Amino acid sequence: MNATAELFPGFREVQIETSQARLSAVIGGSGEPVLLVHGYPQTKAAWHRVAGPLAERYMVVAVDLPGYGDSRVRGEPADPGSKRWMGAQLNEMMAALGHGSYAVVGHDRGARVAYRMALDMPEMVRALASLTVVPTVDVWAGADKKFGMGAFHWFMFAQPFDLPERLLASDPDYFLDLTLRKMAGSLDNLHPVALAEYRRAFRDPAVRHAMCEDYRAGAGIDERHDLEDRSGGRKIDCPVLVLWEEGKTFAGRIPIDIWRDWAADVSGGGLHGGHLPAERAADDVLAALLPFLGRA
Repeated sequence: MNATAELFPGFREVQIETSQARLSAVIGGSGEPVLLVHGYPQTKAAWHRVAGPLAERYMVVAVDLPGYGDSRVRGEPADPGSKRWMGAQLNEMMAALGHGSYAVVGHDRGARVAYRMALDMPEMVRALASLTVVPTVDVWAGADKKFGMGAFHWFMFAQPFDLPERLLASDPDYFLDLTLRKMAGSLDNLHPVALAEYRRAFRDPAVRHAMCEDYRAGAGIDERHDLEDRSGGRKIDCPVLVLWEEGKTFAGRIPIDIWRDWAADVSGGGLHGGHLPAERAADDVLAALLPFLGRA
């Protein structure tokens, strides 16, 4: 049995060509479309506990971010790690699948792509759910010693090519397992097939390079885009659901208060389960997500 059949029973695999990427996704269910976008250092397999229940009510599309998992960047985009570019590729995919508008649920790096889509393409994004993040510009503004010690990869991956790529190549499995153990508490808390998918992807130098490009953009063009939006008074028009790690703050503020600077309609709360709520606290995520999507 392949990973899709094991993790997403009843879903089908698709490969969608966009202008500058080949995107790998799984699709299941029927109804209004909901796009699921994973984070670092994972793949679409991260949604395996959430996608099935959502598909009972919605058309669910879970995609590998451009360059992550089995998705690949095509050609030489000017800013392949930027969330604006990634969001544009995902929107092209959704259009190719026949969806003119949709809800987006993003975790970690995927949530950064998701909120950029909501800002750049308000006519496309009906609703936004953000798991475990605040906007990039707010992260950098509040970064301190505690943040740097805990999220050192934000600085390491953002270094110029090809320093981080060379460092990661020395022992990819060790680095990935160390990262996931910190996020999940124990590798035993992850589905073994999903863990195997994360390892398979991370062993590919092209995937590791895409991750570094993602973080380089986060330290550069993504922050500039956020600053431009803030100075221009641009805000997210659609309803926003914010779910975060219980007890987590940024510069002394809880995430929902930060998101209220960016959107008028914001709801949400803290969850137990650490940094991987879709896998470790799926029931709680669904308990918040389903009524939110129903209203939105």
